[in-house]
Formats: sequence, C-alpha cells, structure tokens
Amino acid sequence: MSSLLTTPRDTELKEVQRIFDLQQDNQFQVANKTARERKAILNTFHKAVLKYRPQIKEALFNDFRKHPSEVDLTEIYPVTSELKHAKRHISQWMRPQSVETPLALLGSSSHIRYEPKGVVLIISPWNFPVNLTFGPLVSAIAAGNTVMIKPSENTPHSSAIMKKIIEEVFDETEVALVEGGIETSSALLKLPFNHIFFTGAPSIGKIVMEAAAKHLTSVTLELGGKSPTIVDETANVETAARRIAWGKFLNNGQVCIAPDYIFVHKSKKAAFIAEVKKHIKQFYTEDASIESSYARIVNSRHHERVSSYVADAVEKGAKIEIGGNFDSAQNYIAPTVVSNLPKDAVLLEKEIFGPILPIVEYTKISEVIESINAKEKPLALYIFSKSKKNINHILANTRAGGSCINHAAVHFFNSNLPFGGSNNSGIGKGHGWYGFQAFSNARGVLKQHVPNALELLLPPYNKFKQNLIDLTIKYF
Repeated sequence: MSSLLTTPRDTELKEVQRIFDLQQDNQFQVANKTARERKAILNTFHKAVLKYRPQIKEALFNDFRKHPSEVDLTEIYPVTSELKHAKRHISQWMRPQSVETPLALLGSSSHIRYEPKGVVLIISPWNFPVNLTFGPLVSAIAAGNTVMIKPSENTPHSSAIMKKIIEEVFDETEVALVEGGIETSSALLKLPFNHIFFTGAPSIGKIVMEAAAKHLTSVTLELGGKSPTIVDETANVETAARRIAWGKFLNNGQVCIAPDYIFVHKSKKAAFIAEVKKHIKQFYTEDASIESSYARIVNSRHHERVSSYVADAVEKGAKIEIGGNFDSAQNYIAPTVVSNLPKDAVLLEKEIFGPILPIVEYTKISEVIESINAKEKPLALYIFSKSKKNINHILANTRAGGSCINHAAVHFFNSNLPFGGSNNSGIGKGHGWYGFQAFSNARGVLKQHVPNALELLLPPYNKFKQNLIDLTIKYF
C-alpha cells in the first residue's frame, strides 16, 4: 500500500477553538438560510463530490487498496443518494408542521418548527471514510447547522481529499474539517457543541457520550457489535450464500453491519458452506491476494487483532473451511470461513471487523434467539427464510437497530429508512428525514388567537372554578 501520507498531525487546540468560535458567531446566519439557499449549497457540494470522484477512488486505494468500483458503490453512491434525497425533500422538512390543539385550548393553534441545533460535530470512522463523513454532513447542512468534522487518522489519503473538497465548497465559518488523532479529538470533545454525531466502536462511543454529558450535548451514536445472521431450514441456500458472502467480504469485512456470525440450520450447513466457498472463488478467484477487487485490512494493528481471533479459534478446535492465509507485509487476510467453533471462541464474542465468517450450526430456532438475546443488541440482524412464520417469530422475539430479510446490509442504502442502533449498537438514527431530525430541535409553538377557557380558571380559586376544572378533566 502507498505510504505517500502518514498519520495527519494534530490540529492545535487554539486553531480548533478559533474555528469553533467563528462557527458559533455565524450559526444564526447559517440557520436563517432558506430552503432554496440550503438546496443550492447541497447542489454545489454534490458537484464537488462528482468532480473529485477519481481522486476519492485513488485515496481509498492508497488507504487500503479498495477497488474503484467498490468505492463507487459504497462511498460515492450513498453520498450522492443522500444529497439527491435531501434536495428533493428539504422544503417539506423545513416547513412548519401544524398539529391539533385540544378543545381545552380552544382559541389557539399549534405547530412544530424544526430549527437547527447550532454548532455540531461529526466524528467519522476509517472503514467508509467518505460515506460516513459526507452522509451525516448532508443531514447537518439540510438542517441548517454549522459543522466541524473530525475524520479518522487511519485513512490519511481519504481525509486529505475530503478536506480539499470541504475547503473548496464551504467557508470555514460554515463547515470545517480538522485533521489529527486522539489529541485533536480530545480538544474537540471539550467544546460545548450543540450536537455530536459519532460513528465508531461502542467503547469510544461511551467516551464521546461522557464528554457530551458535561455540556448536556445531544448525541447520535452509530456504533457496531455482532450482527447475527440466520439461515433457516426453508432458505434458498445458493442465494443466501451469495448475498452473505458479498455482505461479509465487502470492504474486507470492515463493515459495521456485515454479517458477523451465521446461524445455519443443521440440514443446510454442508450445502451452505459449499456455496459460500463457491462464491468466494467467483468473487475473488482462487487467490484473493492477487485479485484487485479484494481490499486490505486498514493497518497492521487491526491485521494482528483479526489474525489473533482466528488463531484462538483454531487453537480451541475450530475448522478452517476455506482461507486462513495471512500476510502481514500487506495486511492481507484471505476470505476465511470457520466452522465447529466452541462457544468461548473470541470470534463469537467480539465484533470481528474483518474477512472471517464463523458458522454456527443449530436445530431449534429457540436456541438461536436465546443466544442472540444473551448478547448486546446488534446494529443489524439478517434472516434468510421462505417462512413468514419463522421471519415474524424472529423479528418479534429479538431486538436490533435494523434488519434485512433475504439480504444483508442493503437497508443502509435506503434513505427512507432510519439507520442506527439500539443501546450498545447506537443511540439515535440517521439518513434522510431521520438525519434531518437528528440535527434539528423540534420546537413546539402555540399561538393564542382569542381568549380561551383557561382565562376563567385563574386564581383566586373558588367552588365555581373547581367545578369548571372538574368538567375539563372529565370531558376534555
């Protein structure tokens, strides 16, 4: 992999503070932009993303050898899709929403006004650096906020091109991207932002939430966890294997909503494993190390981590069905399928975030549900089945941030669906209308037009007024 860039230097604290102060001073000018003005900004941003599409592809290849077509599918398209969706709906989202007023408040009207939260912070991860930075940014701009962005230091080429785009499109008083590592993140988290949108690991999410609590800052946390996948006795094995293999080995498995571990009914296990092997070879040939469509682990630290998970499983008696090849020189791990895992295998305990697919055999769906519910709520849960009864039973008796039926991960691409986790896998939702809401305050407004019945109930209280109060409680 290219070494043209190293980890970006930390942005000095005084520079972070300077930009924050500028955005705080400018927040109401940005907030008062009309729907047409916000749409024009998004349109300029959209054109810039497309203009720098070749450079974005080059950056992602330099960061972890991501194929240009995969960049288009998983980095460019989600952003342009969000941009188009926001531009189509922003006028409607910004419009005050009338709501009913109870009869007891006769003489008044009520509406909800969606106002921007103010100065917001987006902290984005390295696995989909452009997608998971610019996606939330679209929502923040649509909602009328000023924005500071801190991308991951693990993908410096991607950070550099995003910074170039941001500086070309936006004035720093509206949107600014600051580079750096832990020191920069710590400096940012000390500031009294009005909202923080963080995407990353649950362990870091807790640190973000703790820092936000000091200023009573609201948060959206898109976290992760172990997303279980169920292939039941009615499933189309060939289709399930193909879609799971795609969802798992995309981006070298470094996907927060990747199928993390697979429950396969005993009657389908052998056929499923055979089909997964077939599709791995179809996608990445006999030797994925020389196939350009196959990305790499982002750095040596994560390569060592994922490798240790496999070593732990093998040591405990697990079987490598395919793969198991490693090359630390290029942070390469072959697409790997592991079966016969003991319950205490690290692969079944920790989020993998790599190209390892654990297979768990089952006979009773009740055992699967019990196992899933014994863990933290996942960001995603996938079901491959032809049985409506099984599908509904699993959905009703498990909890997850989102789900796909007979597919994996594609719910992320639908801007009409809320995307996010639950508890350990996240707080709040993003995408489309839900992203606009995340960066907005729903301000309730009641306007009094003529005197209402409450005027009759002001102090001093007496028996007549108490009778009116009793009637109000009983009938209104």
